[in-house]
Amino acid sequence: MKRVIIFRNGIDVDGKVIAVTHSLEDVLQEAGRKLGVHARKLYTPQGGLVDDLKLLRDDDVLYVSSGEAFVAQVPVNIGRPVHPSSPKSDPRKGSYNDWVSLNVGGKTFSTTRSTLIRKAPDSMLARMFSDEGESPWSSAMDDSGAYLIDRSPTYFEPVLNYLRHGEVIIDKNLNPRGILEEAKFFGITSLVQHMESIARNDEQPGDNTPITRRELVMSLMSTPISNCGLRCQGMNFTGCNLSKLDLRYMNFKHAQLQNSNFTGTDLSYTNFERADLTAAVLDGATLLGVKMLCAHIEGASMKGCNFEDPAGSRANMEGATMKNVNLEGSHMAGVNLRVATLKNSNLQNCDLRGAVLAGADLENCNMSGCDLQEANLRGANLKGASLELMLTPLHMSQTVETVGGRN
Repeated sequence: MKRVIIFRNGIDVDGKVIAVTHSLEDVLQEAGRKLGVHARKLYTPQGGLVDDLKLLRDDDVLYVSSGEAFVAQVPVNIGRPVHPSSPKSDPRKGSYNDWVSLNVGGKTFSTTRSTLIRKAPDSMLARMFSDEGESPWSSAMDDSGAYLIDRSPTYFEPVLNYLRHGEVIIDKNLNPRGILEEAKFFGITSLVQHMESIARNDEQPGDNTPITRRELVMSLMSTPISNCGLRCQGMNFTGCNLSKLDLRYMNFKHAQLQNSNFTGTDLSYTNFERADLTAAVLDGATLLGVKMLCAHIEGASMKGCNFEDPAGSRANMEGATMKNVNLEGSHMAGVNLRVATLKNSNLQNCDLRGAVLAGADLENCNMSGCDLQEANLRGANLKGASLELMLTPLHMSQTVETVGGRN
């Protein structure tokens, strides 16, 4: 249903808004009731007589007559400046090259209508100064004729510059979120999307934000050499690339290390107790004397790792969860894997001499080509395990659980 704005014939104040119903008579009756006159004729602002409702558009301005001829509107000053050259002109309507002034929070900005309309035609400012339709709000003007807008001039300036040249230029002292709020207020969608991205990147890291490689390296560089190791207990390194670093004696107890990359890293004597290393990559890492008690290492890649310490310190991985881990070709002599879960893991060609695998779950493991000399497999579950091409056959005195297995 369309609506129109009506005034009494000859004046431009005390207007009313009415709905356009089914007939001209109904519209005249409603207009007369709203304005308190005996309405008999409707005129357009140019003085044209309206005799058919089909000629009306939404938000048209009409003048109601009691039967008299159309009277040109008399300008009425209601506290806003009237331009003497054109009493009826509205600075918001006209040529795209016309200059307009905006008083934003006490600071005046001058620009052209084309700047306010061209870049963001659906924004509040564009609708305010467009020739199509009515303004979404009726803004008062100051004594100089500038439109008053109650917003922050500090954050409005980057918005106006964006409308001018399409680039976001932010002073280093400005908070991007302030510009984002102004963009939302004025409905400039393209700027909102851009500022949301900037605001996200500008956010300070939270307590659980993953630590980056650079942050860890900077901490290492500032740590005295006399310090045994950096304490990273319980920290979040999810997805972090820590490859080829010297991280000996580090404390990663309870740390979040899912999908992290330790390829070629020296992790000797590092503490990974109860750390989460799910799907981490440790290929070629040095793990002498590493401590991985009850660590969660499911799905990790540990090909070619070196656990064998010439000084005699043994890696301790007791109770670790290591399902589907790839340990192919790793040197694991003397490693403690007591009651560890290695179900479906790949231990092909591993050196497990003297390793402690008592009570370990080795179900469906590929252990072909392994060296198990003097290894302790007492109580281990070897169901479905592949033990072909072993360098040292299992000793008959070793008590192993081989239900359905092959040895």
